Amino acid sequence: MSQSSSENFESDSALATITMADLEKKVEQLSVSGPAIYVNDTKGVDESSASGAQDSPYKTPAFALYSHPDAQIKVFKAGAEGAEGAYEDISPSALKKAKKGVDGLVKKAEKAKQLEASKADREAAEAARLEAAKKITITEDKSLDKPKLIKIRDTTENRGPRVKLFGWVHRLRTQKGVAFLVLRDGTGYLQCVLQGDLANAFQTQNLTLESSVAIYGTLKEVPEGARAPGGHELVVDFYEIIGLAPSGDDAITNKVQEGADPSYLLDYRYLTVRGETLSAVMKVRASFLRSIRRVYDELGMTEITPPCMVQTQVEGGSTLFALDYYGEKAYLTQSSQLYLETVIPSVGDAYCIAESFRAERSHTRRHLSEYTHIEAELGFLDFETFLEHIEEVLCRTVDYVLADPVAGPLVQELNPGFKAPERPFMRMPYVDALEWLNEHNIPNEEGNKFTFGDDIAEAAERKMTDEIGKPIFLTRFPLEIKSFYMKKCVDDPRVTESVDVLMPNVGEITGGSMRIDDLDELMAGFKREGIDTAPYDFFIDLRKYGTFPHGGYGLGTERILAWLCDRFTVRECSLYPRFTGRCKP
Repeated sequence: MSQSSSENFESDSALATITMADLEKKVEQLSVSGPAIYVNDTKGVDESSASGAQDSPYKTPAFALYSHPDAQIKVFKAGAEGAEGAYEDISPSALKKAKKGVDGLVKKAEKAKQLEASKADREAAEAARLEAAKKITITEDKSLDKPKLIKIRDTTENRGPRVKLFGWVHRLRTQKGVAFLVLRDGTGYLQCVLQGDLANAFQTQNLTLESSVAIYGTLKEVPEGARAPGGHELVVDFYEIIGLAPSGDDAITNKVQEGADPSYLLDYRYLTVRGETLSAVMKVRASFLRSIRRVYDELGMTEITPPCMVQTQVEGGSTLFALDYYGEKAYLTQSSQLYLETVIPSVGDAYCIAESFRAERSHTRRHLSEYTHIEAELGFLDFETFLEHIEEVLCRTVDYVLADPVAGPLVQELNPGFKAPERPFMRMPYVDALEWLNEHNIPNEEGNKFTFGDDIAEAAERKMTDEIGKPIFLTRFPLEIKSFYMKKCVDDPRVTESVDVLMPNVGEITGGSMRIDDLDELMAGFKREGIDTAPYDFFIDLRKYGTFPHGGYGLGTERILAWLCDRFTVRECSLYPRFTGRCKP
């Protein structure tokens, strides 16, 4: 055994009966005629299991004196090198020190005795309280008005009359005669006050977080100086449990603890999504998608629902997820761009909101293997008009999100001080970006100065964007680092009419370009990239049957949300993020 001496004293009721007066008297009577008690600080133990005999010594003189006040104390003294050592009478100075140690041990024992008695009293009181609680039955008073069923979002206009709500126990604090419960129903949070028998009932004493309940009562403004969500609280007159959540080891607070390993929390995403932060991001996400659809509708654009299973590539064959499609090779789409281009002659400017898939083995904080891709294609416009359109869509959409009565406050809560981007965005050609990076001693991926043709990797791009501190249209990328379908600039055929939209704190959120509308130039692009043109007949024919100037872009929903909500990674902006090694739950 290896308990501390204080623990042993507190558990030894026989020793705890000794008083300081007894000890002082017996110590004064200490004589050489008393029994010998042995102390060995190497082999001894300060436990009631030891006897103090030479073959069962104590560890300290204080414990020996405490256990045997009228004994001779023999202390083991180690011998010289090679000698075994021997027991000797305790020295006067050591005896004096031991007496002081006994004083502390007696006080600890007395305190332990008091604590034990206090604990017993508390346990008895708790048992009595629970017995009384079990006798309380929660029943609805049928003489009360029939309640109106509402959601928490509707509480402000329903103060006064009796109401009923369904939801989950988000927080709970119980005390004698009153319990405070925060209800969550997905539309908001509501403080509920239970008093008297409702608070004291066994049902309430055993209520757990995340239990689902139906709760009845009247909404009242909180007293002056008090705070609660919405400025009011529900004075409860009845409630019933619909689904009691587990307690103990399986309680929600043990399943998903703040600060746990991110991979562990992702395993329990279906529970962590109930938290205030992640649920807030999901609400902002819903508002963003609703708002951008509104903007596209105001701009006269048509929503299209293209296929997700394709036989073509858009962003390079190395990032395709392949599948067997009835004996043919097919892929999960990287982009719906090619299909959107084909519908412009029939429905006009078009957009889609669909999932895209990239088999990138990338663990950066802005990459996912599946993400919600907002894409648009527009006809009969030039590059500058194209950039102005992207500006309009982004700025107007953000304005609508911030004006949303639910999402707007959540953005400010998640990202205090966030301000909508101002127009016009900064225009920065690729070659100017290289010059800026070199002037600020930011190297390329090889650690060298940037030269024409280098890809600007995420880290360098982020540093530049964060230091400049405003939205940037990064334009005119070299032909060899962009996709086969991007149109060359007339004034410099080395570069393309392409753009990445960069935002502070997140980097690239949008990428797009004017599309090649000349058939020969498109076929040259296929050849340059080594792409078999057989699956692209539909795309090639678009250039035969009435070709026209057009451009398009794609927005990563999760990246825009990371910017709006100030999230460190896009994984926080997806309900069930998919990335290398993660395809569950």
